[in-house]
Amino acid sequence: MSDQFNQVRIKRIYQMLFEMASGNMTIRIQDNSNDELKSIAVALNKIAEDLQKISLASGHNSAYYPYQNLIQLTFVLDNDFVLLSFNNEVPHTLKYKPDTIINTDFGKLIAQQSKDLWKGILDELDKNSNYNTTLQLILITGDNHLLPSFCTVSRLLYSDEIIVSSVSTILEEMRDINDRLSGSKIRKHNEVTAVQNLHDYILSHLDEPLPTLHSLAQMFAIEEHILKNGFRNFFKTSVYNFYQEERLKRANLMIRQTAVSLKEIAYLNGFKGYLNFYKAFKKRFGYKPSDLSRPEEDLLP
Repeated sequence: MSDQFNQVRIKRIYQMLFEMASGNMTIRIQDNSNDELKSIAVALNKIAEDLQKISLASGHNSAYYPYQNLIQLTFVLDNDFVLLSFNNEVPHTLKYKPDTIINTDFGKLIAQQSKDLWKGILDELDKNSNYNTTLQLILITGDNHLLPSFCTVSRLLYSDEIIVSSVSTILEEMRDINDRLSGSKIRKHNEVTAVQNLHDYILSHLDEPLPTLHSLAQMFAIEEHILKNGFRNFFKTSVYNFYQEERLKRANLMIRQTAVSLKEIAYLNGFKGYLNFYKAFKKRFGYKPSDLSRPEEDLLP
């Protein structure tokens, strides 16, 4: 079997792991081969199926952690690595009161597992004013939880100040759709089921163009206006906007945490061409896909 074909199969496995890490247990890998990769695919399918059953048995129709929990943290340090400033997400995400961490040693926010890495970064910054690096550090929160985070560390030009910019994925509590729908205008069981099925369908088909609302209504055997209004009532957004938002957030995370090319990331998230992806991404986030730090510096769009 060709290496190229195996690479495609490995990427499918990575994609499924990525989805499972976000709580989406609806994806299954179809593989007709007979080798170790097939065994891995079968095992993943079984795990996803079992987790989905457990979730349903515990009263959760959809154990889904949305990509909107991609959190950007920015820290500004002085030349002695004392925390001078930070963005609003820092105290909220790390669960510290702002006045308890301002003007303190940034190293206090680094978990023991990353202390040696951080010490190495400090040594390099002392030796080289142009030093910059991207790596995973584990931060420690105010309530003593560990938060793995991909961090870029560099000095500002014409300044002694140091910027630590990080991205982390925060998982929310499981969403029980029945609880959330109980106070809504959606009452009938078939309407609840249709909205839930549409939600799951979108998440498991982010790599494909979204069918028309008319086609989706036919697919889930419900009137178009009921599906449209029910989805908006529950998710507070339209069907298309939900699809667009989720695939762009997934693409953002894939750019930051994988070495897959930008063109392939666009394709894996349902865009027919890189230009359409580029325009949608820049409009949503305010920066270009290529502006993000990658695991490998020499990747091309």
